[in-house]
Amino acid sequence: MGIALPDSMRCVEISRPGGPEVLRPTTREAPIPGPGEVLVEVQAAGVNRPDVLQRTGNYDPPPGASDLPGLEIAGRVVAIGEGVMDWAADDKVCALVAGGGYAQYCAVPAVQVLPIPKGLSAVEAAALPETFFTVWTNVFERGALKAGESFLVHGGSSGIGTTAIQLAKAFGATVYTTAGSPEKCRACEKLGADRAIDYRTEDFVAVVKEATGGRGVDLVLDMVGGDYIQRDIDVLAPDGCHVSIAFLKSPKTTLNLMQVMLKRLTLTGSTLRARPVEEKGRLARALRAEVWPLIEAGTVKPVIHATFPLERAEEAHRLMESSAHVGKIVLTVEQPL
Repeated sequence: MGIALPDSMRCVEISRPGGPEVLRPTTREAPIPGPGEVLVEVQAAGVNRPDVLQRTGNYDPPPGASDLPGLEIAGRVVAIGEGVMDWAADDKVCALVAGGGYAQYCAVPAVQVLPIPKGLSAVEAAALPETFFTVWTNVFERGALKAGESFLVHGGSSGIGTTAIQLAKAFGATVYTTAGSPEKCRACEKLGADRAIDYRTEDFVAVVKEATGGRGVDLVLDMVGGDYIQRDIDVLAPDGCHVSIAFLKSPKTTLNLMQVMLKRLTLTGSTLRARPVEEKGRLARALRAEVWPLIEAGTVKPVIHATFPLERAEEAHRLMESSAHVGKIVLTVEQPL
């Protein structure tokens, strides 16, 4: 059931591995929802670092996923696949997807779909799934952050960073973060960080150690890698946890594991895109129960830096790679009347 659907759609594809210029607006056949899926008419799609990695040929889609970039969308349900009971045509939703977000239409496993939180626009909702799924599973599940503990997140002005700062603060943690300019540091502190550290002029290990009386933090969320990993180990408190989610520098480094042993540290990490649909569905349910009420209350909000029309995805990627943004970059998708 649903509304009459077109046979084709506008989308942006990766014509070949390379720079932002390889993103090419084109027309493709519109997807059809399979069993357990819904078809979403996309009104907005988030832009994320994994999109950049895929564009450069360094992050292939998982088997069976669309080769189009785009890992999060918002819009309305326009068709329902066999066996779907929880969603109906015209429902306003956002969703985590394994690919295909840079398009007018996207087929999504129904369990990965969430309602657009009350009070949010489609553009704001499109900035939620990838970052909120990632932060929830890594900070609150793998990292087990609890009220009263201390937390350091690198890249505080990124989409992940702005989300992690707000959620950690909302759940009662003391929050430290790093950012690359005084302006970005001020933005992070406005979002709730207790101390934002300008990594260009300050040593985050020294600052955090001083702020914590030499103890260090209970959890580090790291997306930098390289030599940051040893420095993160230096700044962790006894029984602390280090969670890796990306590597802006390198996935390889040299570590002093004696500190891991002496401080009884846990080093872990995860990716999200290749996880089974059932696992993503479990995360969606957790977010709806634990985080959506905070968003609807205004306690936590997506931070939108800029929007671009779908056809200008190249410009959105150039901004992403410049790291000049604070928060999320979102593509808007114009639908036919």
